[in-house]
Amino acid sequence: MGGHMDRILYHAPAMGNLAQRICQLTHTIQLGKIDWNRFDDGWPNFFVHQKDLLRRRDVIFLAAFERPADVFEQVSVINALPRFEARSLKVILPDFPTGTMERLDAAEDGSEEGKIATAKTLARILSDIPMSAVGPTPIVIYDIHALQEKFYFGDQVIARLVSAMPLLGRMFPNPSAIDIVFPDEGAEKRFGRIFGAYAKILCSKTRSGDQRKVRIESGDPQGRHVVIVDDRALSGGTILAAKKELLSHGAAKVSVFVTHGVFPNRSWERFLDAGFEKVWITNSCPTTAAAVDREGPFEIVSLAESIVQEIMS
Repeated sequence: MGGHMDRILYHAPAMGNLAQRICQLTHTIQLGKIDWNRFDDGWPNFFVHQKDLLRRRDVIFLAAFERPADVFEQVSVINALPRFEARSLKVILPDFPTGTMERLDAAEDGSEEGKIATAKTLARILSDIPMSAVGPTPIVIYDIHALQEKFYFGDQVIARLVSAMPLLGRMFPNPSAIDIVFPDEGAEKRFGRIFGAYAKILCSKTRSGDQRKVRIESGDPQGRHVVIVDDRALSGGTILAAKKELLSHGAAKVSVFVTHGVFPNRSWERFLDAGFEKVWITNSCPTTAAAVDREGPFEIVSLAESIVQEIMS
């Protein structure tokens, strides 16, 4: 891609490597710099360099909300960028992290009503980003956990939901090379159309405390290289249970493709000697991606090219 640098990309501290790769892929994006310092009392002391260059230019911010504190710090910067007279602002937030709490089960005694689902709160915070000269700010999110969260955002922003699953298709352009495994009906509904030409295996799961029980509902893994696909992995319990079930039904190899490898408390270590062929995760959760890179079956799939396409669109 040619042309002058008409776009400036700022990024969260953890997203430095991904931001640099994005700029390497195109000659129209300039990497911006922010000093992420703190005062002695621990509160942010941030500084945006070359803010005068933002005037009448398209600005992108690559965010990473890996911790609750990151939300306050990065939203503070995001909210300031339109006030520097940027022509437009686009926020790339690969992982919208609070969606898991949106799926609450209603207990018979009503006890679940006391749980607080935080996805709507985060959407409200992001919806207060000031408009730029061209209007509302697009927020690009990969494989959000609950699709209804798109409607939590206000009119000052535009939530654009995209998927990393096509990256798996690029790795295996021949549909006969792998079978796609959906660990539950939710995954099949979200990703089924993306893998239209691939043979598919649908599983169902039940939970009993921390235990997961998975069974195959349709499809046959006999002798096949099967790839379990899902939007995010936390403890990895469902994926491990699915692997056991698939191998018991004759699968030759079991791999995993997960967009958001969250893996809190180093739960990824459960996968090191678990018998997976490959475990692919993207770099949407950069701290985890850095920790697991080249460990056992793990391989990191970069979102850089996909993000460039979203920036240019």
